[in-house]
Amino acid sequence: MLTRGDDYPLHQTPEPMAVSGDNRNFYDRYFFNGYSADGSIFFAAALGVYPQLDIMDAAFCVSIDGKQHNLRASKRMGSERLDLSVGPITLEIVEPLQELRLIVTESAKETGCPITADIRFTARHLPIEEPRFIRREGPRMFMDYTRLTQNGGWSGTLHVGDLEVALLPDTHRGTRDRSWGIRPVGSPESQPPPAGTLPQFWWLWTPLNFADHACFFHSNDDGEGLPWNRRGVVDAIDNERREFEPPSIDISYHSGTRRVKQIGLETADGALSITPRTGDATRTFYMSGLGYMHPEWGHGMDHGPLETAYDVIDLANVSDHDMLYIHIQALSDAVLTSGGSSHEGIGIVEQLFVGPHKTSGLTDLLHPAP
Repeated sequence: MLTRGDDYPLHQTPEPMAVSGDNRNFYDRYFFNGYSADGSIFFAAALGVYPQLDIMDAAFCVSIDGKQHNLRASKRMGSERLDLSVGPITLEIVEPLQELRLIVTESAKETGCPITADIRFTARHLPIEEPRFIRREGPRMFMDYTRLTQNGGWSGTLHVGDLEVALLPDTHRGTRDRSWGIRPVGSPESQPPPAGTLPQFWWLWTPLNFADHACFFHSNDDGEGLPWNRRGVVDAIDNERREFEPPSIDISYHSGTRRVKQIGLETADGALSITPRTGDATRTFYMSGLGYMHPEWGHGMDHGPLETAYDVIDLANVSDHDMLYIHIQALSDAVLTSGGSSHEGIGIVEQLFVGPHKTSGLTDLLHPAP
C-alpha cells in the first residue's frame, strides 16, 4: 500500500512506509505538557500512531480551577501516517525538532468539551536522546523504544469555556517527548506472561526548566530498587551539556501514599533538589487523561472509523490508590547547583510506581510508603 509518506526519503526497509516491521505493538508517539509558573493552569497533549493496528489517537487535557478536562479522539487511519488530525485535535510540525503547533477546533464542543486551542511549542535547546529502553518479561519483549526529550516555551491562545488564556514562552514552559518502538498497545494480550510474577514498574521522570538551564533525570528501577535505565542531563542552554548517572536517589514519599515528597540528586558538577508542590499550590496531572492505563481509552484501542469523547476529573475527589490515578505528573519546584551557582526552576515529577521497590520500602502491588 502506497501512502503520502512514500514520497519522502525516509524508508528503512524495501517495504512501503505503511509497513512497519512485523510487531503489532509498534508505536510512534508525541507527548507535550505545559504550565504557568504560578501553577494556575497545566495542560498536556499526545498523539499516537500504531501502524500495525492501523489506529491513530490523540488527547488534549487542561487542569484548571479544580477540574481536569480530558478530550480524547481515535480514528482508523487507513495506513496514512502524515495526516496528523484526529477529530478536533491536529498536530503540525512547523520546523522539525524546533517548533510544533497544536490545534483543538470548535468541533470539540460537540462532545461537551469547553476547550479550544491554537498553540505552539518552541524548543529552548537541542533535543536529548535518552538511552534505548529495552525490557523483557521473562522471554517476552515488553518494551524496546527510543525517546527524545526537549524543553520549550508555549505561545498562542487556549480557551476553556469563556476563559481565554494567552500563553507566553517566558511564563508558560513545558516539555515534549517523542518516542517510537515497541511497548504494549491496543487490546491486552490474550495470553499474558506466565503467572507468579507480581507486576512491577517503577518510573521516575523529572524534566525541569530554569532561566538558562534545562535539566532531565529519569530512572526505571526493578523491584530491588536497582536501575535498568537511568540518566540525567544538565543543559546550560547555548553552552555546555553534561550527563550524569547518580548511583542512588535520595527520595522520600508522603507517608501513606506512593507520592514523592522530595528528591535529591548529585549531578556532574553539583546537585539537584526537586520538591513537588503541596497544599493550595498542588497541581497534579493525571496521565489517564491522555489514555495511560485507561480501560477504555488506552493507547491504540479501536473505537471505529472516528470517535471523540470528553470527561472531567474532579480534582477534589481522586483516590491516590486507584490504579486509574496512580500515574501522575506533579508540578514541582527545583533548585539546581551547578558550577558554584544556584538556580531556581520549575518542572514536573512524573511518577508511576506499581509493585515492589525495595530501597523505597514499597511492597505488594500498591502498598503505600511507610
